[in-house]
Amino acid sequence: MSEMPRERVEFESGGEQCAAWFYPGRSGLCIVMATGAAVTKEPGTDPYAADFQAAGHAVLAFDYRGFGESAGWPRQVLSVNRQVDDLTAAIDFAAGLPGVEKDKIVAWGSSLGGGHVLRAVQAAPVAAAIAQTPLVDSLVSAPAALKHETLGVVLRFPFLVLLDVLGGVLGRAPRLVPLTGPRGAVAMLTTPDSQDLERALDPDRRHGGWRRTIAARSVLLLALYRPGRHVSRLRCPVLFVVADQDQSVLASPALRAAGRSPRSELVRVPGGHYAPFLEAHDAVLAAELEFLTRQLPGSARENPTLRQRLSGPGTAAS
Repeated sequence: MSEMPRERVEFESGGEQCAAWFYPGRSGLCIVMATGAAVTKEPGTDPYAADFQAAGHAVLAFDYRGFGESAGWPRQVLSVNRQVDDLTAAIDFAAGLPGVEKDKIVAWGSSLGGGHVLRAVQAAPVAAAIAQTPLVDSLVSAPAALKHETLGVVLRFPFLVLLDVLGGVLGRAPRLVPLTGPRGAVAMLTTPDSQDLERALDPDRRHGGWRRTIAARSVLLLALYRPGRHVSRLRCPVLFVVADQDQSVLASPALRAAGRSPRSELVRVPGGHYAPFLEAHDAVLAAELEFLTRQLPGSARENPTLRQRLSGPGTAAS
């Protein structure tokens, strides 16, 4: 549980309002948290935000435009460029929040959000970044993901995308597909580890307002997304958290990106795409907090309860 209550705030991005949770902190450090595709701020950040706050840090967790509580139309339509702009706007907004020192802002992203972080911090004024199981190169991961789909769905999906694109031109409502589904389903992902979505992000079924859907046209754009192309330009420290058996975004592109980023650090954990939210959660959290302590000296705040939990068995990460 968080030590201090969070409060709802809003900031502007592209002329529209983004809804966010602000968790006040005491260390001066603020972690701006970006979620995965069509994942809203509560399921996508709650498992980490309260613990970051318990360690003394402020947190800003937000919804992208067109998703969750944020404004934007049409709904459930993903634009990677708009989402990177939203993350950049969130970083700028965080610098003016109470108790936040503008030279102690950290960008954190998971899955697609991890890819967005790699783009946003090339220009955004951040002290450090954390890319957790990041989507680094869809031209590598998308073909691998398609191997877990049936041929019939692979052949049908482009027609669904085309119909959704044409519908968008005509002003019609988006044609939505589930974020995940079993093999043979028409969904964004049918990889085996994508089936852990609910268990990882909403095990108690508390997030009834979270729409687990995405516009079909968005999947085409995601299949072409390569946010890791220019990691050699990154100048801030970046912690890459990679799940070795990741089938949804693959480990190999992230490992190569970590090797090309000038000030990168790497943490590898066993498991699939959602391992940092499941069996590897405490190990990843401990590694991320340790990274922040080293990169921003003086920002750590001792929390005996959290320290005891994270020093227990099963928290070691390579």
